[in-house]
Amino acid sequence: MFDDIAPRYDFLNQLLSLGIHKGWRKKAIGLLQTKQPRTILDIATGTADFAIEAMRLKPDKVTGVDISAGMLKLGKEKIKKKGLENKIELTLADSENLPFVDNQFDAITVGFGVRNFEHLEKGISDMYRVLKPGGTMVILEFSKPRMFPVKQLYKIYFRYVTPFIVKLFSKNNAAYTYLPESVNAFPDGENFLNVLRKVGLKKASVILLSFGIASIYIAEK
Repeated sequence: MFDDIAPRYDFLNQLLSLGIHKGWRKKAIGLLQTKQPRTILDIATGTADFAIEAMRLKPDKVTGVDISAGMLKLGKEKIKKKGLENKIELTLADSENLPFVDNQFDAITVGFGVRNFEHLEKGISDMYRVLKPGGTMVILEFSKPRMFPVKQLYKIYFRYVTPFIVKLFSKNNAAYTYLPESVNAFPDGENFLNVLRKVGLKKASVILLSFGIASIYIAEK
C-alpha cells in the first residue's frame, strides 16, 4: 500500500494537513535539542522528512528504517539532493524486528508510524531494546480530539473531505481510507503512555497539538 502511494505521499500529506504537519515535526525534533543526541534512529522514516529534520540537532549520524522500499527510494533521492548521504542512512527493515544491537542509539524518533505497527507493544519493546540507557524516545502520532467542535469537524474532514481529495490525486483510495481507520484504532493519550511504561520507559508524557489532532509522546530509558 505504501509503495503504491509513495510518488504522491509528500504532496498529499502537504495538501491534507494544510502544511500543519511541518510545524508538528519541528516541535517534536526540538524536544531533543537539550539532549544533543549523537546517534538517532528514525522509525517508519518513509520519505525521510523526520530524518532530515533531525539534522537540526547536528548528530553524527541518523539512521532511518522503513518496510516500504518505494518510500525509501524517494527518501534517498531527497537526501542526495541535500548532500546528506554521509549523515543519513536509510535501511529497509521491520520496525518490530530491528537489525541493530542493544543500546545502540542516543535517541529514537517516530513520525506518524507507530499506529501502523502490527503488534504495537512488540514494536515499542524493540525500540526500547536498541535505545541507550538515558536515551530519549520522541513519537509524533495522530490522536482523537475530544473538544467540541474540533472533534466533530475532525470526523467530517476524515470521513468525507479526505477521501474526496485522494480520489482526485491518487489511484489508491484504500491507503487514505486506512488513515482514519488506523487513527481510530490507535490507543492514544493515556492508553499509549501505559504501553510505553509497560515496556520499561520512564518519565512518559504527552503534549497535545492543534486541539488534540496530533500528540507528541516523550519518554526515557
